[in-house]
Amino acid sequence: LTVNCLDRHVEKSPNRVALIWERDEPGTAVHVTYRELLDLTCRLANTLKKYGIQKGDKVAIYMSVSPLSVAAMLACARLGAVHTVVFAGFSAESLAGRITDSGCKAVITYNQGVRGGRIVELKTTVDEAVKNCPSVKHVFVAQRTDNKVQMGDRDVPLEEEMAKASSVCAPESMDSEDTLFMLYTSGSTGKPKGIVHSQAGYLLYAAVTHKYVFDYQQGDVFGCVADIGWITGHSYVVYGPLCNGATSVLFESTPVYPDPGRYWEVVQRLKINQFYGAPTAIRLLLNYGEEWVKKYDRSSLKTLGSVGEPINNEAWQWFYHVVGEGRCTLVDTWWQTETGGICIAPRPSEEKAEIVPAMAMRPFFGIVPVLMDENGKVIEGNDVSGALCIAQPWPGMARTIYGDHQRFVDAYFKTYPGYYFTGDGAYRTKKGYYQITGRMDDVINISGHRLGTAEIEDAMADHPEVPETAVIGYPHKIKGEGAFAFIVLKEQTAHIDRVKEELKTIVASKIAKYAVPDHILVVKRLPKTRSGKIMRRLLRKVVTEQSRDMGDVTTLDDPSVVKEILEAYQKYKEKGSS
Repeated sequence: LTVNCLDRHVEKSPNRVALIWERDEPGTAVHVTYRELLDLTCRLANTLKKYGIQKGDKVAIYMSVSPLSVAAMLACARLGAVHTVVFAGFSAESLAGRITDSGCKAVITYNQGVRGGRIVELKTTVDEAVKNCPSVKHVFVAQRTDNKVQMGDRDVPLEEEMAKASSVCAPESMDSEDTLFMLYTSGSTGKPKGIVHSQAGYLLYAAVTHKYVFDYQQGDVFGCVADIGWITGHSYVVYGPLCNGATSVLFESTPVYPDPGRYWEVVQRLKINQFYGAPTAIRLLLNYGEEWVKKYDRSSLKTLGSVGEPINNEAWQWFYHVVGEGRCTLVDTWWQTETGGICIAPRPSEEKAEIVPAMAMRPFFGIVPVLMDENGKVIEGNDVSGALCIAQPWPGMARTIYGDHQRFVDAYFKTYPGYYFTGDGAYRTKKGYYQITGRMDDVINISGHRLGTAEIEDAMADHPEVPETAVIGYPHKIKGEGAFAFIVLKEQTAHIDRVKEELKTIVASKIAKYAVPDHILVVKRLPKTRSGKIMRRLLRKVVTEQSRDMGDVTTLDDPSVVKEILEAYQKYKEKGSS
């Protein structure tokens, strides 16, 4: 695998730029050639090997986007070790949970991270996480800043060791179905699941989709601004582009640092040809107006891409007309952590084929989408909606959930036997194009990050004064969806505001800051069926103000609860607007 991503390009064109690291500090880009990246990767691999990491071992990577974090992924792959990258915004508890579930022998991290001009404590978080992780034998610590951090017995200074290591490391020979990496993603139950991807199928699919969806040509600068902690960073920052011998941008900063022109200033300075980002960032920037975009030369851009959630029409139009000046192809891409790469997108297609705004449209080569009805029957014809399934396997699909193959079967193949169920609903237009309509389960999408509402509920349930919680998603202007929590307090609880703040802190420390609910509403009780199941559907109706149409409430244990919650919500809203 690393031979496909590195060695073969080094043989032909060693000085071609593989990575351009756009560091957090504006205007300080670092260029890394294929030869340099191979050197970095081999030294890192030899260092891991020296400390006992071998084929099949699991290694956690808790780092911000950088050439070193990419080399860490590739070094694992070169040894046949399995990497699991944990987004550097996750809390110590989230990190520990992933390390424990996968049984990692080592963690690779930075002393600190830098993002939006602020220092992020990475090593401190790792220290707290590994206290409860006996499987971890070594923590490799690289330096992103000059600040000193506490180093203990199992800590290894990474760059010092790499300087002593050989820059030659023979790649381990791997079977096509061996595991390349694991990546944790949220499901509808509380525990994140470790999605397992293979060597050959995954790499092939990432490379082919990268080439054809974005029309990547040799010499182009590919700018995917995703973090390596998410599947988009794995497939379209690292593996797809490198396999294709591309020049890939690593973006360490945020869209608004030092100002809302950052993306477009980078496009101008690095002469980016393909720009791939999330709708949530576009919605955020749209609020700052066009002048931040128009200030910079975007003539290098040929293709724009959108990923992470369905893009709304307003954001699509702004992205297309303002950023792309109406001359760039805009691909709204639909895929998942589980699919390994893009499955539905407007391109590839016949030349100049129409692109409908805010629609993923066309299945990629070998992807056979079907829509299913409630009874598990395939819906034929066009102008129809149903559950989106895929009818046959494709190379990039996940192979299992680590340590729980039964959960894998149950989650994706049981609902509609013989089909892969995506968890999303979709509409097939009159012309046969696909439009994704959103999740069909208790999973929400906050700023393009998937999060099971059960995870937030489980975290809040740890508060001693909160016996019951229910969390739902509601439409949010910037984030796409936000979390809205309904909580029941114990009778004698007096300090409601204090409890709300404590709940927010708990969610941030158990999961991550982005998971913290925007709203917390105290109610006397939750709407439940006679069997005790919370009817979240009704709570959604309350929050989206469709309470005139509550649907069938006869299954509720006590239908008067609806009026109670409506009144509490009205009061909460009035208090908010005052």
